[in-house]
Amino acid sequence: MTPQPTATALPFDLAGRRVFVAGHRGMVGSALVRRLKSERCEVVTADRNALDLTRQSDTEEWLRRNRPEVVIVAAAKVGGIAYNNAFPVDFLADNLAIELNVIGGSFAIGVRKLLFLGSSCIYPRLAPQPMTEDMLLTGPLEPTNEWYAVAKIAGVKLVEAYRRQHGADFISLMPTNLYGPGDNYHPEHSHVPAALIRRFHEAKLANAPSVTVWGTGRPRREFLAVDDLADACVFALKNYSDGRILNVGTGRDITIADFARLAADVVGYAGDIVFDASRPDGAPQKLLDVSRLTKLGWTARTELRDGIAAAYQDFLKGAGR
Repeated sequence: MTPQPTATALPFDLAGRRVFVAGHRGMVGSALVRRLKSERCEVVTADRNALDLTRQSDTEEWLRRNRPEVVIVAAAKVGGIAYNNAFPVDFLADNLAIELNVIGGSFAIGVRKLLFLGSSCIYPRLAPQPMTEDMLLTGPLEPTNEWYAVAKIAGVKLVEAYRRQHGADFISLMPTNLYGPGDNYHPEHSHVPAALIRRFHEAKLANAPSVTVWGTGRPRREFLAVDDLADACVFALKNYSDGRILNVGTGRDITIADFARLAADVVGYAGDIVFDASRPDGAPQKLLDVSRLTKLGWTARTELRDGIAAAYQDFLKGAGR
């Protein structure tokens, strides 16, 4: 018989609990592990070579054997625009499998609380700005990351379904664009902050006269330090229990052009920045309305320049490469 989860009172105390961070080697997962050290809980992890979360039987068996009380689903296949376009099957199938296996397996063993991490790309491409949580499924998605977005929407809805049908204390958070220690600096598969840090660093070493950035530079993006996200996750686990998704961001955005100039300045690259308008821009603006989370009592703390400087130092140490 499937164990039924019991209702949890707020604030939910993490002290003494076994907390499984799925995807602990990634940028978000490693930030969560760092943040949870101060919560007096037992952090449980599984290396990818020991547990493939896309395999249902292996995931369910691991959960039955290790019995976490809290699960954070930070595991996902992620990448930039070019990678999303090139591997739609991988982004859709792998993420759907991870979500179904971890969320379903967690319910089956009676996990007390689960937090699923989505992405701001779940919102419509031309959603009014800033985007509130209620804008989900109100319009077409951005085509360049549609496959990843569809998978993340499915995860959000699966969490909502478990709450509705079984009363499970499962919640979903929607972070904006992330950067920070442990990022993926691959020249083709990385997101904007990591890609620009690497590009400007290599151009500086080569004394290159210019660096080319994809797109027009006009789109506006919001960027959140990954350690701020980890703090928001812990805050939400303790203080939030609701079927509605919860946006996590800074509430401020910047043009890609201005962000590129800031990153170049932090790295110390003084050459020209050229924008290749033949490359896709993606959505014209992605800014989250974070008023619900702010009212609950949490706000981001890291200033963008300080966060990019910390990310660059992480890059120089060889992390994520």
